[in-house]
Amino acid sequence: MHNGGRVRLLVALGGNAILQRGQALSVSNQLDNIRGAAVQLAALAQTHELIVTHGNGPQVGLLALQAAAYQAVPSYPLDVLGAESQGMVGYLLEQELANRLPASRIVCTLLTRVEVCATDPAFAHPTKPIGPVYTRQEAQQLAREKQWQIAPDGQYFRRVVASPMPLEIQNIAAIRCLMAGGALVIAAGGGGIPVARSADGHSLQGVEAVIDKDLCAGLLARQLGVQCLVIATDVRYVSLRWGQLDALAIEHTTPDALARYTFAAGSMAPKVLAACNFVRATGQRAVIGALNDIQSMLTGSAGTQVTADAS
Repeated sequence: MHNGGRVRLLVALGGNAILQRGQALSVSNQLDNIRGAAVQLAALAQTHELIVTHGNGPQVGLLALQAAAYQAVPSYPLDVLGAESQGMVGYLLEQELANRLPASRIVCTLLTRVEVCATDPAFAHPTKPIGPVYTRQEAQQLAREKQWQIAPDGQYFRRVVASPMPLEIQNIAAIRCLMAGGALVIAAGGGGIPVARSADGHSLQGVEAVIDKDLCAGLLARQLGVQCLVIATDVRYVSLRWGQLDALAIEHTTPDALARYTFAAGSMAPKVLAACNFVRATGQRAVIGALNDIQSMLTGSAGTQVTADAS
């Protein structure tokens, strides 16, 4: 990576690459942000083998609100809404990347199912934020009206749902086949479509959950033999005491060092866990930082660099 050679990268785009905090969930706003992300990703794709995954929290939350507003049929479950949002965001990313790459370069989006355990404790303890942000008053009213679980998200509040651990990428063979043909693959968007085994173990069924996209990205990166996992978010570094005047940015660290600290659940905590799991399992490098710094993150001069050896 540091010598400029061609390597296999997986970039996990945070929700801010698609929608900034406080922005309206319009297609035009999402497209503007995705165009900016595509500029960064297309530059990487010219010199590296690239796999892209992305968040879908705001999009799947909006779909849930829209579905609830139509009373003629029951609301669609989260696995179906996850598939819808995966296709929508994947399409926008695919088109903007294809517009910036040579016509000969294949760019494709793959709807990706990800297996979870039906008895995962996460189903009893929702932590994953989805949908738009609300003021405290708005959130409390929605919690009463819709029986939602609500949790803080920075200075705002969001709905939270179950976020079970990803166990297996069901479409991994298809992803490998596409990559072998030279394709830039967008896969496992929003953490993948959550499915679980039936009681007899013979079939998979959709479940009411949203898998954390960073934990899924880490699993996908391990299964694809990625040499660097890049988690692109809206902050430049993982920080201790984030948001406070005495916040301390972490520039170079190890999984063992990060394990000594506690980070916000549903926000930085899964990013840190995904990076640490990837480094421990592979001995390769993970980086957490701002999308606009992505080139510097790859050279080691920006973002929080997580390696097996801090030196």
